Amino acid sequence: MQLLSGKNSSVLNEISNTANPLKKMILEKLSLINYKNFESREFDFDPKINCFVGKNGVGKTNTLDAIYHLSFGKSYFNPITTQNIKHGEDFFVIEGNYLKEERKEKIVVSAKKGQKKIIKRNGKAYEKFSEHIGFLPLVIISPSDRDLITEGSETRRKFMDGVISQSNPEYLRSLIKYSKVLAQRNSLLKYFALNRTFNGDTLDIYNAQLHEFGTYIFNERLKFTQAFVPIFQKRYQAISNEEEEVGLLYRSQLHDEDLGTLLEQNLQKDKVTQYTNFGTHKDDLLFEIDAHPIKKFGSQGQQKSYLIALKLAQFDLIKAQTKVNPILLLDDIFDKLDEERVAQIITLVDQEDFGQLFISDTHANRTEEIVQEVHQSYKMFPL
Repeated sequence: MQLLSGKNSSVLNEISNTANPLKKMILEKLSLINYKNFESREFDFDPKINCFVGKNGVGKTNTLDAIYHLSFGKSYFNPITTQNIKHGEDFFVIEGNYLKEERKEKIVVSAKKGQKKIIKRNGKAYEKFSEHIGFLPLVIISPSDRDLITEGSETRRKFMDGVISQSNPEYLRSLIKYSKVLAQRNSLLKYFALNRTFNGDTLDIYNAQLHEFGTYIFNERLKFTQAFVPIFQKRYQAISNEEEEVGLLYRSQLHDEDLGTLLEQNLQKDKVTQYTNFGTHKDDLLFEIDAHPIKKFGSQGQQKSYLIALKLAQFDLIKAQTKVNPILLLDDIFDKLDEERVAQIITLVDQEDFGQLFISDTHANRTEEIVQEVHQSYKMFPL
């Protein structure tokens, strides 16, 4: 299978050109103290390609995760903060020195057992972590992405929300508010059941807030899918060179009725279940191939291509919306893809408007041979 050929190459050029002019963003240096398996380690990076190589368990994925941590304030693989502290230690510190739009930016994420995590930008701590999301756009492609196909709707909602939030701070704020109100409404429903009481006025307040935030979230997700699906389909065709048609459908209860009406109509069901049964927290993305669920009808190769296309389309859309080249992390990419397909993905950095790439692999020679074909600067980091 080839990633770039003929008209597919022009498709990718067309997509990549949508974001010009692009703002430059480079991670120049990474420092780790007591992060996962690292006691103390520093890396000085190449502005184009950086490869972490070594046997399993030496910390390749942990290094990529530290870079992810700097963008999102949390681990991609283990969101429980204390479990990212090196065994036997009480704290960790991750420090990243960036060059963004010709300006030096220093981001520090630190956590100590028994205390709140702290994220600082140029020495000043964020009051709300959500204010940092989107400042350092990043996309990761990892074997664990298969959860998007195999797991439940929450995983796919998180993917969708993650893409939108990197370019829309208001969307992230609405998500946080919606989740808070939803938890309060669910607690109220449980209180009603436990105490055999009911207060419609209080419930109406929560309904109105859920309607407001939920309607905004629904409309933004609609806009996202309308922009995302064509890019995703082009990416899939470019990656797979296959004849089949892939689809990505946004399923929501709000397609048929507004949320305020749904909450009123289903009050009795909510009272019985002591849970809010309708809302954007029930949304899902349906992954299809030739109009069938890819989970059941897609081959292993088709599923791999689907997931890579999803992530590259995520890269494209974030780049177009933020005018910044996201950092791209390829975790253990050879574990899931053949060498030719990996080589074709890496050749994307040959495009002038592509950003910084970080790769992890168990075979140093294999990685270096492919990277050398790209004719870009690179660094190898044996671990």
